[in-house]
Amino acid sequence: MSDLLLPPEAVIPHREPFLFLTEVTEVTAGERAVGYWDVTGEESFFAGHFPDRPTLPGVLICESIAQLGAYALLARPDFAGRLALFGGLDGVRFRRQVLPGERLDLEVELSRLSSRAGKGSGLASVAGEEACRCELLFVFADSV
Repeated sequence: MSDLLLPPEAVIPHREPFLFLTEVTEVTAGERAVGYWDVTGEESFFAGHFPDRPTLPGVLICESIAQLGAYALLARPDFAGRLALFGGLDGVRFRRQVLPGERLDLEVELSRLSSRAGKGSGLASVAGEEACRCELLFVFADSV
C-alpha cells in the first residue's frame, strides 16, 4: 500500500543540481519506498567522469538511494521538515556501471528507526540488473 505520492521536492530538501531522484512510485511512510532517477547524460559531472567513457559516479548512486530513503522517512508527518543526514554506509557493492541515458531504479527498506537515527538498506538497478546495494545509517537534524 502506498501513501500519497508527492514529487521529491515536496518531501525532501534536495534541489538541482543535487537532486538525484526523478520520481517516487511507491511509499509506505517510515518503512519503504520505490522510485527512480532518469540519468539523462546532460549532468555536468559526466564531462569529467570520464571524458572518453561517461560513467555515473558510484557515490552518486549511493546518494540517490539515500535520497529515496530520506523521502520514505520524511513522508512520516512526525519527521516532516527535518533533515536526514548520512551517518554512514556499510556493505556497499557495485555490480555494473550506470551509463548516460539509463534509468536507475531504486528501492529502500527501513529496518530501524528512532527519533534521532535509523538504518535501512537500498538497491539500485538498471533494467532489472543490480547496479549497487548498500546499508544506510542516518541521523536526523532540524532544518533551519
